[in-house]
Amino acid sequence: MVCTSQTAQAISKAALLAAALSSQSLSAATMAAPSCRATVYLTFDTGSQSQAQLIAGTLRKYQIRATFFLANEKTVRGDYSLDQSWQPFWQQLARDGHAFGSHTFDHVYVVRDLPDGRIAVKPQFGPQAGKTLQWTQAEYCMELRRVTERFQQLTGQKMDPFWRAPGGRLTPGLEQAGQRCGMRHAGWAPAGFSGDELPSEQVSNARLLNKMLNGLKDGDIVMAHMGIWSRKDPWMPANLVPLIEGLQQKSFCFATLREHPLYR
Repeated sequence: MVCTSQTAQAISKAALLAAALSSQSLSAATMAAPSCRATVYLTFDTGSQSQAQLIAGTLRKYQIRATFFLANEKTVRGDYSLDQSWQPFWQQLARDGHAFGSHTFDHVYVVRDLPDGRIAVKPQFGPQAGKTLQWTQAEYCMELRRVTERFQQLTGQKMDPFWRAPGGRLTPGLEQAGQRCGMRHAGWAPAGFSGDELPSEQVSNARLLNKMLNGLKDGDIVMAHMGIWSRKDPWMPANLVPLIEGLQQKSFCFATLREHPLYR
């Protein structure tokens, strides 16, 4: 009888423990998978890279995947963003599951389409920096692919088939050049413009944050830089976490452009 009683007690305790664990697991699963009322797509263009580690750490903390558009830009470290010195950073972002697109290697701005089908462009970096050049669509495509090739060298992974023109300026000829490369151009929503390039003396971080929180809607693409040289009061440290938490409170979720209806 003693043996039977002890066995019954053990079985009862095991059942209670299993029920408690099951309840906890269900509760944890419910908390870990909140319902999404809408989805926004965070994207970041290379820049001075002053906020690069902050962005990477914040996204990791909140378990958010974003999309990065890469160009070989001068950084606050005195090197360039696609130098070998940045390899561990890009490798880690790739392991974290983020998406990546080309932003032209030398951060090449479009000037205008030319009557003969070529494109007038002006690189910001590289040996031809500051010069107005005339490129064919094939030459512009080669510039986009310089980034994809360098990214694969640094990370061992292929880039995604989308790109973004510096400044977001797109002409018909430029769009055709991207299509020639098998890439689709990704702009951003008006409410998704972070304003991190604007003078902080004229537009405060609080004002920019409020505009985004009140204006973003389902499917919108958000654009910010990984560091801006000119803005005295940087947008990123003040606004990135409040933006994420504010959108989460509104039941927004986040995804990469791989999941966007126009790019997946």
